[in-house]
Amino acid sequence: MAGETEQGALWGGRFLEGPAPEMMALGQSTHFDWVLASYDLTGSIAHAHALEKAGYLSAAEATELVGELERLRDKVDQGGLVPDPDDEDVHGALERILVENLGLELGGKLRAGRSRNDQIATLIRMYMRDRVGEISSALLDLVQALADLASKHATAVMPGRTHLQHAQPVLFAHHLLAHAWPLVRDVERFGHLATRLTRSPYGAGALAGSTLGLDPHAIAQELGFDGPSENSMDATSSRDLVAEALYVCAQVGVDTSRLAEDIILWSTAEFGYVSLHDSYSTGSSIMPQKKNPDIAELTRGKSGRLVGNLTGFLATMKALPLAYNRDLQEDKEPLFDSIDTLQLVLPALRGLIETLGVNEQALAARATDGFALATDVAEWLVTQGVAFRQAHEISGRAVALCEKRGITLQELTSEDLASLSPLLTLEMVQGLSAESSIAARNGAGGTAPERVAEQHTALVRTLESLR
Repeated sequence: MAGETEQGALWGGRFLEGPAPEMMALGQSTHFDWVLASYDLTGSIAHAHALEKAGYLSAAEATELVGELERLRDKVDQGGLVPDPDDEDVHGALERILVENLGLELGGKLRAGRSRNDQIATLIRMYMRDRVGEISSALLDLVQALADLASKHATAVMPGRTHLQHAQPVLFAHHLLAHAWPLVRDVERFGHLATRLTRSPYGAGALAGSTLGLDPHAIAQELGFDGPSENSMDATSSRDLVAEALYVCAQVGVDTSRLAEDIILWSTAEFGYVSLHDSYSTGSSIMPQKKNPDIAELTRGKSGRLVGNLTGFLATMKALPLAYNRDLQEDKEPLFDSIDTLQLVLPALRGLIETLGVNEQALAARATDGFALATDVAEWLVTQGVAFRQAHEISGRAVALCEKRGITLQELTSEDLASLSPLLTLEMVQGLSAESSIAARNGAGGTAPERVAEQHTALVRTLESLR
């Protein structure tokens, strides 16, 4: 009937006609915001307590209302409560159910002193608070898998690359730890975000605050926040914290994608550095011999999805005036999707790392390819008093000579060395090796065994502190 609140909605009194089907179809959000139903009911319980404290509910009413809200929350958590097709959003659906169960006189009192605007802003923060912890835990498990693999192959040498070309030999463990530290920083980024999820928008109302004398401090405390938001307009209309969460998720996607790319390359026949476990790889529908790195490929692919969620939401936010606008409804799907994506990707990638077979012989065999020890020649000349500019030139000419003859640096003759520099000796070039090159790089954070052992110890300690 005209003038009545729309079924499954929280508005309608001033409207003479109900919304068009197209309007309903565009505006409905229960298909994605029902994820927040349990948080909504928890917030409603705290709100009911505030209404009782302010005198808008009797003790008996509050007891009955809270009891019903708790029963509904249990049903939601067990999957036994779902919205109707006509429900506009999670808030309208739950109020409809509440009124159906308790009657309008009691169930209809709960909305006093709050708006969907401050509700949803609070629920999103509660959701992020929980999910951030879960994602961080999964990230730490992945880092632990990398640390364990590094420890298992602590002495394995491999070619380090820049521009995907052979550069200098490094320890395989050093390379793995280089993937681990960015993931640690991602955990720290989530931790920093968590420190900004401590203010409750409850009590901000639609934008200007509440007039009913409800205690937002008490609600904040009950919901696990440090206190209410400092500014009611900011509380209801800002979504920078969602954008921050999307950024960290995207950065995790980028960091895991780079790890995945290495595994994809390493598992090819051309590299042959690693082998995939049967339980974390797939085959081909036509080629019986194939073992495909699907987990790594999907990790790499889904990183684009995570980046897209971030950029799309930033584009939505960039020109919104204060305060609340319906555009802000677009915060939830990318956030939920990014969280869900990482909750799928991270355990699978961890399993891939934990079961990865490493071919140390193949790694070592390629460690000095591409004249990767040329820098060692130049740096040895520096120790003999040659300016690095000149030493670099001499070493480069040595490489050119070897390429022309199809030999290695170690195969240069005394005559060859004399033509390049009187300081070069057979003993020096014949002593060149991946192991000696690695051992020499013992500066802070370097690839020398003692430095990598220090990095591993620091990583393990960091993991312990973050858990």
